[in-house]
Amino acid sequence: MDNLSKVKSIIVKKSLKLDCGKEISNFPLAYETYGKLNEKRDNAILVFHALTGDQYASGKNPVTNKDGWWSYAVGPGKAFDTNKFFVICANVIGGCMGSYGPSTIDPNTKKPLGTDFPVITINDMVNAQYNLLEFFEIEKLFAVAGGSMGGMQVLQFVSNFPNKAKVALPIACTASHSAQNIAFNELGRQAIMSDSNWKDGLYEEKNNNPDKGLAVARMAAHITYLSKKGLQEKFGRKLQERSDLKFGFDADFQIESYLRYQGSVFVDRFDANSYLYITRAMDYFDLTKKFNGNLSKAFEKTKTKFFVISFTSDWLYPTSENRDIVISLNAIGAEVSFVEIKSDKGHDSFLLDIPDFLNTIKNYLNATFLELNETRI
Repeated sequence: MDNLSKVKSIIVKKSLKLDCGKEISNFPLAYETYGKLNEKRDNAILVFHALTGDQYASGKNPVTNKDGWWSYAVGPGKAFDTNKFFVICANVIGGCMGSYGPSTIDPNTKKPLGTDFPVITINDMVNAQYNLLEFFEIEKLFAVAGGSMGGMQVLQFVSNFPNKAKVALPIACTASHSAQNIAFNELGRQAIMSDSNWKDGLYEEKNNNPDKGLAVARMAAHITYLSKKGLQEKFGRKLQERSDLKFGFDADFQIESYLRYQGSVFVDRFDANSYLYITRAMDYFDLTKKFNGNLSKAFEKTKTKFFVISFTSDWLYPTSENRDIVISLNAIGAEVSFVEIKSDKGHDSFLLDIPDFLNTIKNYLNATFLELNETRI
């Protein structure tokens, strides 16, 4: 991927044992920051990105030249107010924006790792990113936050490091991936691996790219991020720049053209092998199973304040799955708030300019930061 020379990163020298049993060390972890760390070093928020996100949560992504994936939420005066908070966002390991992943060059073979990259988990991603706290000399984060896969990382972080964040905002997520979501991810993976250019994951060294398979994977996934009502209102059965059907297999309908466009632009910014590894990590995520069917035990050691957020039209990670997290926290007497935001934009709502959502986060963070500081004084 072009322009990766502009990426900030740290080299994690110490060994990290992965859930698959392998160990990695001296690996890159790419990151970006927004705002300034205050003298007390107590205003830092670690933001976790979703499946196809990266460290560029806000501003211009120097690699794609597009706005950051959370530009509506992160910035001066916004929900995550960078006039007040120091926001850190890393590219997960397994990603393709500078962190250790399938595109990383193997120092021994001088070729991309490809499918020699180890299978990773959400737990591995979080444990890798914990090194950023040591790098910035932050004893305790003010908050951890993220939506979708980012929300999974929030839950995992608090479970792994119960005393390292004052506030946790898991948004539009789940504590364990459902069979439906595993099925959609498998559809995407099969589309990629069925592309003749995939070459058993060695496409980069053969100067190929399974772009058709990756585009189809993106198209299938993108449908799950939207809602039936939202799709109907935006597209309905409108035809694409014509007054009648063509009786062929070109994009007759606007929704077809839209999905094809989403697939085509995605392949320019994302790596197919990264898509395989990251979706696999999401499918393996199951905090409930890890704690023998009792999700409450995942959080029983923490004093972190939780604010769980869901959306009415999200059928990928429905409100019921977010409520399960709230119930598990209530069962151990944890301090937890919950809100369901009304939106017809589906799962993608957490990425969009939805005033109720953004204002809710802003007001909660500001009030909690003030409250915690007054309590300490």
